[in-house]
Amino acid sequence: MGRKIEGTCYVKADDQQFIIKGGVTFPLSTTVREPIESLSPSDGNYRETDIAPYTKVQAAFDPNVDWEKIRTATNLTVTTEAANGMVYVLTEAYVSGEVEINVDEGSMDLVFHGAVGVLQ
Repeated sequence: MGRKIEGTCYVKADDQQFIIKGGVTFPLSTTVREPIESLSPSDGNYRETDIAPYTKVQAAFDPNVDWEKIRTATNLTVTTEAANGMVYVLTEAYVSGEVEINVDEGSMDLVFHGAVGVLQ
């Protein structure tokens, strides 16, 4: 039997739901491990760094969304519901980087960073 692995995705920040125009990404891990190179390749040593929780979304510019709130808020809850049943919740979130619109496509690339990201 087949399983649904892609399809419609819903993203909202607090009570503001976005119209998704492109991709949506969020991390499945909380750390990145990288090997530490040495003269003895069998050491198995690595370094580990934390990943800041995030959600990246390409949204259509929707005049019904309170863009001023999205642009200025620093304590949003961003919820992503994927078609495959995965739900990722980012808390104490804010828009990171520039907020700009591509007027030719009517889309915005938004990156939310937050204090805690939980895969439910």
